[in-house]
Amino acid sequence: MSRIRNAAIAGTAVLTAALTACSGGGSAPAAAEVGAAPAKAVISVNLQGKQAGAGVPVKVTLTEGKLTEVTVIDSKGARLTGRISADKKSWTSDRIAVPGTSYTVEAKDERGGSAKADFTTARPDTVNKLTLVPGKNSMVGIAQPLSIVFDHPVKNKAEVEKHLKVTTSNRTEGSWGWMQDWSGKDRADWRPKEYWKPDTKVTLNADLNGIDSGAGGGWFVRDYTTNLTVGKNQIVKVDLDNHRLKLVRDGQEIKDVPMSAGTPGGEKASWRGRTVLMSKEGTINMRSETVGLGDAYDKMVDYSMRLTWSGMYAHAAPWNAGYFGSANRSSGCIGMSDADARWVYDQVQVGDPFEVTGDDAKGTQALNNGYGEWNLSWSEWQAKSALR
Repeated sequence: MSRIRNAAIAGTAVLTAALTACSGGGSAPAAAEVGAAPAKAVISVNLQGKQAGAGVPVKVTLTEGKLTEVTVIDSKGARLTGRISADKKSWTSDRIAVPGTSYTVEAKDERGGSAKADFTTARPDTVNKLTLVPGKNSMVGIAQPLSIVFDHPVKNKAEVEKHLKVTTSNRTEGSWGWMQDWSGKDRADWRPKEYWKPDTKVTLNADLNGIDSGAGGGWFVRDYTTNLTVGKNQIVKVDLDNHRLKLVRDGQEIKDVPMSAGTPGGEKASWRGRTVLMSKEGTINMRSETVGLGDAYDKMVDYSMRLTWSGMYAHAAPWNAGYFGSANRSSGCIGMSDADARWVYDQVQVGDPFEVTGDDAKGTQALNNGYGEWNLSWSEWQAKSALR
């Protein structure tokens, strides 16, 4: 058991003492006089000392009289908000005390008296951090999920999910779902029930400061936030069997492009399913060794648009010009002429759905191979929430 967990248990015992005995030595609760009334009123704080347990709300209790104000300030000058109980005898913070932080408590009663106390929470043995996608102020396509990848394991998934708050400008229905990321780390994505409506504004507040992610994962010691705006309503439809790529915007076909996708019948075949454009990477070096295809190719490739972590892209492939519109002969990617690839690259947005259909595929894109959640039904996706 880690040091901070021992401290948390000790803190629980202190809370019991605080409510029953407000004086004494050694390990007794922190107490201070309020005013100079003959019957000395004192406050008790459930957290005391230099190794107080984090992860619980701060509770201040007044033994006599009524509380009128309680102020709790951390070592950075931030105020911990809270509420006085209906009987005016106690105050409880809205959020929990976080690890490795000093707090100063001041309470005032109805007679004008005041009392102070202070405590410091124990430092965490392990700190968990996370990466949010998309980044702040992003403009994205209608299929873009919110995605969180955690540095360390998250055992307390339900508790963490409770603190992940998604707000939309039009009350979009959506759900979190948990998976193991392609990297092997824990990951949680939030996708709407249907594709986003254009112009929707979305904010994610991950209010995780002070939350314990569970055994082996450590504590979060800060909050995170990101926001996005949904852009154009457009879908890229890829027909593997007919060797065509079509851009559909607002329900209208804008362009029909001949292409050549992955060679069917083996590992070079393309993935089918509803995938999401992850990034527009421009000109990049593609080497077959990185995707387990030996020394088949080593090329500089223009207008590269990533669709999966496993290396499926849409891009310019002038070397395959003889197959555009007639046969699938690539090593798994969706290849087009330079001119067509440039046009598509200029039109698409990160977060646009690529709906890939046809029998000339090696299967359906996996959930964690990029953003594969759109290949699950709504009920299947909801079942991946830790709160279901």
